[in-house]
Amino acid sequence: MPPASHGPKPVPSRQGPAGRAARQLRRLGAGGISDVGAVVVPVAVFLAAVHLYSNELLLLNMLVYAVLAQGINVIYGFTGYLPFGYVAFFGAGAYGASLSIIYLHVPALLAVVLGGLAGALLGALLTPLLRLSGAYFAIASLAAAEAVYEVVSNPSLASVTRGPYGINLVTAYNQSLSYDAAVALLGLSMLGVVILRRSRFGLALRATADDATSAEMAGVWVVRERSLAWLISAALAGLAGGVFAWAISVFYPTDVFDLTISVFAIVFALFGGVGTTWGPLVGAVVLYGIYSLVGLSDPQYFQLTYGLLIAALVLFLPGGLGSLTRGLRGHFKGAPGGAR
Repeated sequence: MPPASHGPKPVPSRQGPAGRAARQLRRLGAGGISDVGAVVVPVAVFLAAVHLYSNELLLLNMLVYAVLAQGINVIYGFTGYLPFGYVAFFGAGAYGASLSIIYLHVPALLAVVLGGLAGALLGALLTPLLRLSGAYFAIASLAAAEAVYEVVSNPSLASVTRGPYGINLVTAYNQSLSYDAAVALLGLSMLGVVILRRSRFGLALRATADDATSAEMAGVWVVRERSLAWLISAALAGLAGGVFAWAISVFYPTDVFDLTISVFAIVFALFGGVGTTWGPLVGAVVLYGIYSLVGLSDPQYFQLTYGLLIAALVLFLPGGLGSLTRGLRGHFKGAPGGAR
């Protein structure tokens, strides 16, 4: 007869599949409502805004820049790589979608998807740039964007890319459907960042950004993780370019390979706060709103206003608005009688 046990009964291990599932549910439940709101609220606001505000083009541009800022958020906020040539993926997406409509006669929605694929393919070709870092990477990406522009706008390739003569998609023009596609793309980008922030992949990216050597020693495949983030970011820009091309229908290479697009997307992301879900969206809405009010009518005053905003951001709020909200949240949580 076996001796009676006098100690406490062993606790069943939670390392099995059931335990892992329980932990995942707890993790999702902890931020589930805010995560759902991060996707649903912007989509609902922009769907309603088009019925309340007459300037649909401004709203569309705001949506496109919000998606581009989220793309910058993915590659810079989670890996630390800042691509000044990010516009290359946007232009590739615009031309990928447009040429698929012109030559393959695909539906516009499918063409937008192909535009995202074109952005990702260009990202795959430029993956060796990730061997560089800091200013070297930023400058190399800028040079790559210029090279792509020169290829697309080359008159010798006019029979393929239409060269400097531009694209005309009037036959595929659909104002309401293209706007809805832009709203859906914003929701997709927000969802992607939500998943990234709460996934093991996102944690691995943050680890590589903090210390790539330590992350690799801990078992993180640094090259693979960075490359995947790079491709996701490129695909988002390609999708944004495809939606933009469909929405405006007539454009030239200078419109979709303008380096100002990269600058705006980076500034919007930095202003709102990279590594956050809402930051790039808030930055795009606030700063593009200022641009639409001041920059178009009085560009000289806009440059002054923009310059002062960027200087103030760098000097007093380097983490963007996201760091300000985190600081206020921490202050109230730590205050006597505050939320804990």
